Amino acid sequence: MGNAKNANKKTDMSLLKLKEVLDHEMDCRNNLCELSNDKPDPLMVAKKHNDETIALICALFAYGNAKQIVKFLNSLNFALLDENEEIIKKELKHHYYRFQKPDDVIDIFIALKRLKGISSIENIVSNEYKKNGNIINGLNMLINTIRKLSNHTKTQGFDFLVGNVSTNSPYKRYMMYFRWMTRFDNLDMGLWSKIDKADLILPLDTHTFKVCGQLGLLSRKTYDLKAALEATENLKKFDPQDPIKYDFALYRIGQEKHLDEIIKKITSN
Repeated sequence: MGNAKNANKKTDMSLLKLKEVLDHEMDCRNNLCELSNDKPDPLMVAKKHNDETIALICALFAYGNAKQIVKFLNSLNFALLDENEEIIKKELKHHYYRFQKPDDVIDIFIALKRLKGISSIENIVSNEYKKNGNIINGLNMLINTIRKLSNHTKTQGFDFLVGNVSTNSPYKRYMMYFRWMTRFDNLDMGLWSKIDKADLILPLDTHTFKVCGQLGLLSRKTYDLKAALEATENLKKFDPQDPIKYDFALYRIGQEKHLDEIIKKITSN
């Protein structure tokens, strides 16, 4: 009995120390210096335009090298979202990014232009989400809506960009987009009001997957939606109302290879 109590006490102390360290990292990262040419991030392009549709494009193309992502996003003329479709096709016929050929880039612009004429992205997501507080339901509706509004004949590039419903994917880029739209601080834009930030899911990428595993926030070994949900539940122990406020700090810890330094802080007396 005594050993069990001591073990529980030790676990509680470790959690408190981890929370203290993560809170400090989060506070240090919550400033615009984290979005610069020296620290490129697609959020810097999204914030410049402060628009939910442009932000979604920024999030969907947010894979690969951060510097190249920002370079590509800055090459796009987002005013095309208000132009007719023939102009979109003409202006974007030479734009491509990694898996996406020009037709895929054109297709996402046309689909989102059409979506703007029907509804806000927030309403599409929130109308499903509010039925039971599950953000995945809102995400599935958004994905299905984009697919229905697109012109694409099925391509690998478009499928990768937009994603599919009912998969085991952690949907990192969409979850990051929801974070940008729902939360408000020095980084996140908070353009939406119909989603409760307590229901957001951690945007799990390869960096945060590794960091969460090493910090004891994640036991699952498979990189999938279940892993993102597990990490989110553990972060709720630190802040049940805003669990993914730690996302950007966790990402930077992994990206900048500061994990060993963080572990030392947690394990030191």
